Amino acid sequence: METRELTCIRCPRGCQVEVTLDGDEVVGVRGNACPRGDAYARKEVCDPTRVVTTTVPVEGSAVATVVSVKTAGDVPKARVLDVVRALADVRLASPVRIGDVVLADVCGTGVDVVATKDV
Repeated sequence: METRELTCIRCPRGCQVEVTLDGDEVVGVRGNACPRGDAYARKEVCDPTRVVTTTVPVEGSAVATVVSVKTAGDVPKARVLDVVRALADVRLASPVRIGDVVLADVCGTGVDVVATKDV
C-alpha cells in the first residue's frame, strides 16, 4: 500500500487529502470535505490533467501586442510542455475575438487552444 498527500484545488477550502493506493488502484481517500475533493484526488493520482494558459503575439493591433489564450479543456499533465512549445511559434493577426480557435487539436490531444479576450 502506498499513501500520497495532496492539497485539493477544487474549492477555496484547500483540504489536505490523503489517497491510499494498492498498486495503480485507489482504495481510499480521506480528508476531503466534499465529493469534489474525492473526485479530484482520484483523478490527480491516476490521470493528472491541466488547463494550460499563456499568451500569443498579435500583429497589427493598436491595442495590445499579445492575447491571452488557454486550452479549452484539460490536457494530460505530461503534455503541458509540448503544448507550450507548440504555441511558441504561433502568431495571430488582428483582430482576435474571444473564443477564436488559436490552435486546433493541440499536440493531438483533441483539445483546442482558444483566445480568452478580444484584441
